[in-house]
Amino acid sequence: MKSNFRLLPSIMCVNWLNAQLDLNSIAPLVDYFHWDLVDGNFAPDFTMGSAIIKVFREKYAHKGDYHLMIEEPSRLYNSFDLKNGDRVCIHAECSKNLHRDIMRLKDLGISPGVALSPATPLAMLDYILDEIDRVLILTVNPGFHSQPLVKQAIVKIKNLQKILEESGQYHIKIVADGNVNLKTIPEMYKNGAREFVLGKSGLFYGDINKNFQNIVNLITNMEKAS
Repeated sequence: MKSNFRLLPSIMCVNWLNAQLDLNSIAPLVDYFHWDLVDGNFAPDFTMGSAIIKVFREKYAHKGDYHLMIEEPSRLYNSFDLKNGDRVCIHAECSKNLHRDIMRLKDLGISPGVALSPATPLAMLDYILDEIDRVLILTVNPGFHSQPLVKQAIVKIKNLQKILEESGQYHIKIVADGNVNLKTIPEMYKNGAREFVLGKSGLFYGDINKNFQNIVNLITNMEKAS
């Protein structure tokens, strides 16, 4: 049976003193690296800049899965040397003209998605679903890793899945991002998420390979049971 889920390691959560060791452990197991970009305006703190990402991308051939937590994100599209096969999610809350910014990604040949913070209503997606490939539901507030789960976000995943089914948008994937781990994945999966961003609580601690395989086994068993 072909698996219908994808695991996305969040590179901001590696042990930066041993980043290459962490990435070498996970690289053979995934096809995308997830890049979280925070500008200090929309969300607190800063993460990686384009120079750091470029260093990693020169060493690893993985496609990029970008999550831009950046005000007016289109002004920085050209800063990240986006490549064929990359994906970019931008926040509905950050774009004055969301449709324009999504269409610009498509013009660049990049698969577009929209991200929503926990308290942002799904109504923000009403007139953009036809143009996107995924919706990233933040299940924590944007900015820092290792935050507690916002339980209302699970309800949002469920409601989004219902909207996608009713509108026939079966190609759109729901991405769960934030406190994704063995304890939280079952509810996320049951309610419609099929892509999972893995950070500190789910992947980058202890034995990374064992953590990854445990999550694969969990979701595979849920697939078989569904």
